[in-house]
Amino acid sequence: MSRTSIAVVDSKRILAIFGPRDQHLRRIRSALGVGVSARDDSIHIEGDEPAVLRATAVIEELDRIAREQGSVALEDVAQLLSIATGQSAEPVEPIEVQRPGRAVVPRSPGQAAYVRAIRNNDVVLCAGPAGSGKTFLAVALAVSMLRSEQVRKIVLVRPAVEAGESLGYLPGALQAKINPYLRPLLAALREMIDFEQLNRLSEQEVVEMIPLAYMRGRTLNNAFIILDEAQNTTVSQMKMFLTRLGNGSKMVISGDTTQVDLPANRTSGLVDAMRRLEGVPGCAQVRLAGEDIVRHPLVQRIVAAYDDAGHQEQRRPSRP
Repeated sequence: MSRTSIAVVDSKRILAIFGPRDQHLRRIRSALGVGVSARDDSIHIEGDEPAVLRATAVIEELDRIAREQGSVALEDVAQLLSIATGQSAEPVEPIEVQRPGRAVVPRSPGQAAYVRAIRNNDVVLCAGPAGSGKTFLAVALAVSMLRSEQVRKIVLVRPAVEAGESLGYLPGALQAKINPYLRPLLAALREMIDFEQLNRLSEQEVVEMIPLAYMRGRTLNNAFIILDEAQNTTVSQMKMFLTRLGNGSKMVISGDTTQVDLPANRTSGLVDAMRRLEGVPGCAQVRLAGEDIVRHPLVQRIVAAYDDAGHQEQRRPSRP
């Protein structure tokens, strides 16, 4: 028998997780075969160890939904349980991360396929819209592999390209200039590693966050390397990055190919790499879609509206 607890300080979130008249709670108990209760501003789970781990991952994700959206829909619970129990596709084990009792579970079939691709391949290229979990899941897997000593370090990389602005125009020293570009990666890490431990790992260069330009000339062995916002790399930058892969390492390259900030005459390195590397053994490709978006539900509708507008522009005949 295994037991764990999840601290949920806000009692309203516990009510949202358990659902109206505890209907979400009953579904979780029934689907996963665990005991779940709430007391002292915490949710307590007990049962067989694998079931407790799955239930913990599901409830952690429901807590995140409640925190971000204020409520939990029945569809959210059903989707998480279908993935946790393997009913929607091949089962995906929760991703164990650094904090005790903290696990991450994919929240859509597309996200589950992404996690499987990373676990089974050394290089994974992922294209998907904002909010589809590209960065968060990759960072979770990196932390999990560091925790289990499958890799010795995590390297988080981003191109310093944002809406045409370059580092040279920003005030401050180098670290102050690159911090805004790396902040989304840091935010994902802080979800999984305690602040003090993250600072210690950064000082020891076990966790490294650098702009893409500083990757040239390096070979990274036994590392989990993530290139975020890869749609803003050039073809030559992408080639440079891919050839940094060393023995015992994994690379995850992700981006949104609908949000390229490069000049109009430049080809996106991510788009080019997905074309060139298709079918190459050891390289997997995943394309996430609107149904994989796990931010505010309005984000799905916003992305769909822009996609529809884009298709209409393509169909519209050009003027002579």
